[in-house]
Amino acid sequence: MTRPQELLYLSQADVAAAGPAMADIIAALETAFAEKGSGRTEMPPKPGIHPGGGDNFIHAMPAYIPALKSAGVKWVGGYPGNQQRGLPYITGLLIYNDVETGLPLAVMDCIWITAMRTGAASALSAKFLARRESSTLGVLGCGVQGRTNLEALQVLFPIKKVMAFDVNEAAAVVYADEMSQRFELEVAAVKEPKAAVEGCDIVVTAGPIQKVPHATIQAGWAAPGTFASLVDFDSYWHPDAMAESAKFCTDDTAQLLHYKELGFFQKIPPIHADLGELVAGKKPGRENEKEIILTANLGLAIDDMAVAPLIYRKAIEMGIGTRLPL
Repeated sequence: MTRPQELLYLSQADVAAAGPAMADIIAALETAFAEKGSGRTEMPPKPGIHPGGGDNFIHAMPAYIPALKSAGVKWVGGYPGNQQRGLPYITGLLIYNDVETGLPLAVMDCIWITAMRTGAASALSAKFLARRESSTLGVLGCGVQGRTNLEALQVLFPIKKVMAFDVNEAAAVVYADEMSQRFELEVAAVKEPKAAVEGCDIVVTAGPIQKVPHATIQAGWAAPGTFASLVDFDSYWHPDAMAESAKFCTDDTAQLLHYKELGFFQKIPPIHADLGELVAGKKPGRENEKEIILTANLGLAIDDMAVAPLIYRKAIEMGIGTRLPL
């Protein structure tokens, strides 16, 4: 008799309980991008729909990483207006499949995964593109990504001081208090965006993604040697400021060009490399101390599929989650 098939459902709380440490997530992403850079992953450009118009999106993100025996798809939405509804900006589910049979092994909430792997991707990019001694971080956008990007960057860099800006001044104050206690760092809430860019070794922009950039960051703000991670695409950066960069990178060139066809990234510099090429050593990262380097990581399915097996295995070990019949 054929055994009845089951999948494991992992709620937000389950995923957080089984979630690996940030250092382990960064290591998993480095493996995934080394494989991508060597042409050993499968990841078609993510299709999307845009219910309600504006900057709303829901994307399908499939990927297969043979080296990690990981395959699946994430169905993820981003709705800027959710903040006014008391709901998360990013929501969704991830389906994790057995690579040998194709059967779904687990369905898991993806809020924690998306938050953590996005921060990890910034840190992994910084490993190749930032100055090693970088100790001052500027954060523009003090929400979930402002938090996880700091969490990831302080794993790899000697971060000592953080300048935090948010259009909601109260959010920046809360962020500064929370992050200073959590990581025992000097974190200051600043009232002007320029103060979170000038003099910072690393800059992270983590506001909502907008097709029409507000272009707040101006030319001349970023000092020589700055590395910036554009988590919110080019929303925060004026084209003249981006033009000051010696290198403009991304995590996937084909996906960025697809976004460009959709109306994003209309005035960016030429793309130097994607993260897979950097990790695999096919293109150079930082070559001197004075280069201003930007990367616009789009958020890739291989990020999620690098993390999913870690969570699944830990959940099995811990005996958490809900078994559901197929």
